[in-house]
Amino acid sequence: MKFILRLFDSLFWSLVRKEINQYLRNKQLIILLLIPPTIQLFIYGVALNPDVHNLRLGVVDYANVAQSRELMMAMTSNGVFTLESVLLSEKELSRQVEEGKLDVGVIIPPEFPRQLAKKSASIQIFIDGVNANTAGIANSYINQIFQQYNRYLVHNQTSQIVLAQFVFLYNHGLTSSWFFVPGVMGLMITLITTVVSAAAVVREKDTGTLEQLLMTPAANWEILLSKIIPLAFLLMGELLLSLTFTRLVFGVPFRGSFLLFLALSSIYISVGISLGIMLATVSRSQQQVILTSFFINLPMLQTSGAIAPIEAMPSFFQVLSLFNPLRHYIAIVRGILLKGVGLDVLWIHVLVLIGFVFVFLSIGIHKFRSQLEDV
Repeated sequence: MKFILRLFDSLFWSLVRKEINQYLRNKQLIILLLIPPTIQLFIYGVALNPDVHNLRLGVVDYANVAQSRELMMAMTSNGVFTLESVLLSEKELSRQVEEGKLDVGVIIPPEFPRQLAKKSASIQIFIDGVNANTAGIANSYINQIFQQYNRYLVHNQTSQIVLAQFVFLYNHGLTSSWFFVPGVMGLMITLITTVVSAAAVVREKDTGTLEQLLMTPAANWEILLSKIIPLAFLLMGELLLSLTFTRLVFGVPFRGSFLLFLALSSIYISVGISLGIMLATVSRSQQQVILTSFFINLPMLQTSGAIAPIEAMPSFFQVLSLFNPLRHYIAIVRGILLKGVGLDVLWIHVLVLIGFVFVFLSIGIHKFRSQLEDV
């Protein structure tokens, strides 16, 4: 109790109150922390969706039998493919794919019924490969549809076959936003923490109040820590707002410990703040610190696994991403929210984040102390 009373009477608490009042008077900063991240979280959660729907399908059915019509119904029943046209010749089908009127073309040969009777039927498929990602997804969908159709034929023929039963863990409906939204949360926190914390330190240089800080009898660490604590609480509020938004709008589950999530998120916010302070100490103005933060943040975002899976990256970038704090925080967020895991699984990521805090903050404090001595 005496310690708390002594803290509230100290010069350090006076500096903290000064920073809090500055943040509360800065209406633009409050709006910046509340509105743009919420809008961006919604846009990214909706727009970043790898699922493909309504691919334009053209068919040339030379067989024109019940089995071929059943196959076309199987391809168009789930909304992935939309039957645009039934053509009479392979030449016309190729022309429409070439002109961009169709995404996928299917040619069913006239001997299709006889091939089915021999249990070895072949169908030719054209896929527009200009968009490689869409073409790959379309190919995967077609393979799945054909596998389901083959199981249907086997079942009707009462043949015995070994069938695989798939169980999707943690995301039974394969909802894409459940993968992207936690990553976007980390992305938003990274951008905000680095830019805002760096701007808060650089502001002292721009406004010329750095000399006034020197006149106070406070230690260097007290000056720096007084800037970190109010900003950390402000950013924790932003994190809780983003978490509430993801739960209400996207239905992302929360299966882990809420207190563990807050504790580990506070560590990552410390990483972002310490990185911002380090950037501020090597920048001379707010414009320069913003440009420098983009130079640092963009590679962090691209190699973090927030948008693209790390497994899809080249081996060099997979190794490089291990030195990216955002990668480890996204693994923590997805692990707690989607899997409900604890420290027994996430401890390695926690240690890495603590290491980043120590390195960035040590460099930032050293540079900040040097600048105070040079003023």
